[in-house]
Amino acid sequence: MKYIDLRSDTVTKPSDAMRKAMANAEVGDDVFGDDPTVNRLQDMIAERLGKESALFVPSGSMGNAICLRVQTSPGDEIIIERYGHIVNYEVANVAVFSGLQTSMVDGINGVISREQVEPLLKDESLHSPGTKLICIENTHNRAGGTVFPLQEIKKLRELADDRGIGMHLDGARLWNAHISTNIPLQDFARLADSVSVCFSKGLGAPIGSCVAGTQAFIDKARRIRKMLGGGMRQVGVLAAAAIYAVENNIKRLADDHANARYIAEELAKVEGISIDLDTVHTNIVIFDVDATGMTASEITDKWKAKGVLTLPISARRIRLVTHLDVSSDDCRKAMELFREAVAA
Repeated sequence: MKYIDLRSDTVTKPSDAMRKAMANAEVGDDVFGDDPTVNRLQDMIAERLGKESALFVPSGSMGNAICLRVQTSPGDEIIIERYGHIVNYEVANVAVFSGLQTSMVDGINGVISREQVEPLLKDESLHSPGTKLICIENTHNRAGGTVFPLQEIKKLRELADDRGIGMHLDGARLWNAHISTNIPLQDFARLADSVSVCFSKGLGAPIGSCVAGTQAFIDKARRIRKMLGGGMRQVGVLAAAAIYAVENNIKRLADDHANARYIAEELAKVEGISIDLDTVHTNIVIFDVDATGMTASEITDKWKAKGVLTLPISARRIRLVTHLDVSSDDCRKAMELFREAVAA
C-alpha cells in the first residue's frame, strides 16, 4: 500500500533535481574548512539571516545543543516554554551535555511573554544559578506550528538586553514563519544571539541544519561541533541538497500552509473533533478526538489501515503535518478516508 504520509515534514525525500545537485557537488574536507559547497551554504545562510557567520551541522538537535553550550556554563539556568522542542524532544541534552537547569514557562500557543519571563530571571548567587539564556521556538512544533509574533520577540529582546543575558531562537521551521507572515528572515533572526534553522523538514533536504551568530560565536561553535562528533569531511554532497532546498523550496511552503488550512477546516466539520482554527498558522495541525469515543491511537490505526499515516501525540490528540511530498489531492483523499475511519 502506498501511504499518504502526514506524520511529519521530516519524511520528505530528495527530488530528482536535488539528487542531481548532490551528485554534482564539489567537495573537500570540511574539518579543514576546504569544502567549497559547505562554505557556500554557510555564507548563504549567514546572509539570509543577517548574521556574521554560520555553521553546517548534522541535525537541529545538535545545533540547539551547540548554541546552548557556547552561550552558557554548567550550573546556569535557561528559560524556555514548557513544551519547547529543546526540553521535550532532545533527550535531556540541555542537562546532560550543558549541565543546565531549566525554568519552564506555560506559554499561550507556544508564546511566552516578557511579563511571564521577567519575574523568573535570577542573579547568580551562592544558592541559585543565574539566568543566562531565554530560548524561544518559531514556529512552535508542539503548539501546532504557531508563529511567535515579532513584537513579542522584541519585548523579550529588550528584557534580555536590560539584564545582560542572551537569546537563542530554535528556528527549525523559521522558513514557515517567514512565509506565513511575509516578515523577512533577518527581522526574526536579528533579535536572537544565536539561531538554528533546519533543511530536512519543510524544505525537503535529507539531512542538515545550520546555526548562525557572530564570527566569535561560530568559532566556538565549530569546536563544540567537533566535541559532539559533528565534524564532517566531504559533506558538500549534503550541503548541496540544503542549497537546493533553500533556493527552490521556501516559497512553495505556502502550498503546505494552504493544505494544512484545508485539512483543519474539514476536520472542524466532523462530529466529535475539536480543533482551534486560530492556531493553524503554518503546516502543522493538531486536533482533539476525545468526543468521538475513540482514542487517538485507535483513530490513527484505522486511518493507517485506509492508507494515511498520522501521529498520536497523546491519548486524545493527533498531529499531522503537510509537506512537499503530499499534494492537495492527497489531502482531499486523506480527509475522505478520515471520515470513513471515524464512521467505521
